[in-house]
Amino acid sequence: MKIVFTGGVTGGHFYPIIAVAEEIREICKQKKLIEPTLYFLSPAPYNEKILFDNKIIYKKVPAGKMRLYPSILNFLDIFVTGIGLIKALWTMFWIYPDVVFSKGGGGSFPIVWASNILKIPVIVHESDSAPGRTNVWAAKRAKKIAVSYPEAAQFFQKDKVAWTGNPIRKNLKVAVTEGAKEYLDLETSVPTILILGGSQGAKVINEVITDALPELIKEFQIIHQVGKNSFSEISELSKIILQNSQYAHRYKLFPYLDDLALKMSAGAADLIISRAGSTIFEIANWHKPSILIPITESHDDHQRKNAYIYARTGAGTVIEESNLSDSILITEIKRILDNKDIKDSMIAAASDFAKPEAALTIAKELLELGLNH
Repeated sequence: MKIVFTGGVTGGHFYPIIAVAEEIREICKQKKLIEPTLYFLSPAPYNEKILFDNKIIYKKVPAGKMRLYPSILNFLDIFVTGIGLIKALWTMFWIYPDVVFSKGGGGSFPIVWASNILKIPVIVHESDSAPGRTNVWAAKRAKKIAVSYPEAAQFFQKDKVAWTGNPIRKNLKVAVTEGAKEYLDLETSVPTILILGGSQGAKVINEVITDALPELIKEFQIIHQVGKNSFSEISELSKIILQNSQYAHRYKLFPYLDDLALKMSAGAADLIISRAGSTIFEIANWHKPSILIPITESHDDHQRKNAYIYARTGAGTVIEESNLSDSILITEIKRILDNKDIKDSMIAAASDFAKPEAALTIAKELLELGLNH
């Protein structure tokens, strides 16, 4: 069997694909099946090492981008997309997979188009509460549609759609509590806040946290992932801000958290402050209270929509960037961590929202559809 994965060039598209691939390998191992050959077709590999580690063959297929603002690049990308369609059809013909799994994004468009021409079945997965343009188009041609949020189901054909949740890699499904505080050199009796801004960090969050630091570290210890580009600046600034503080050791600054450091940090955390992308599903699986700060200008305002849908479950709260300040953030942190009932209620709601079997559910469906085809 051959399975093709495709998606855009972001971690939100890439890492769920890896999670599904892991489950496919596990199912084949448990059932003593011959492992399928897996391919990833996209404009860029995103993370070549992880593809190699998971025995996924990468094939480059160009794809243009349709921007929602006037740009000469919109015109030029018409030609890029044309080249991508030809390359996709050629590549897919020679691979001729049994099934395709598409995560959406512009990078998936040529592959889904070629699949439709070659009559290859497609399963689409939508990560956000409202679908992107590519997935709206692809869903009409797909055999099955999986969604991360139940609210997204309304945008698709009823008999095709299933609420699976968002696939999460095995390494990150469970937060590690045992030894976490020792690993991160944390105090055992002081509440811990984990701040995530994505792999690139989040400038507005970083700025507010540094403003709030002198007050926060009096009561809390902070694990702050700032992004590689901001690390030097925030490191120097925080040293100046905290130079006379007896609690300066409570601020733990990281440019990036690898899988081990992230699940250790999640295990140690009493509260997580994050953007409102796919990290929401990791937070839910970790059963942690959260404060979500959505990106203001995300495509179709999807982060804001995601954040409020999650908050309505009771698992977290939302602070919009326009309202974000050090005083508001400190007040919200204390409101949650100083009230056991609020904190416990958020933990229970996060647990209810979590769908830890999402990757397994999709992997089973891909294998079944591929075998039938």
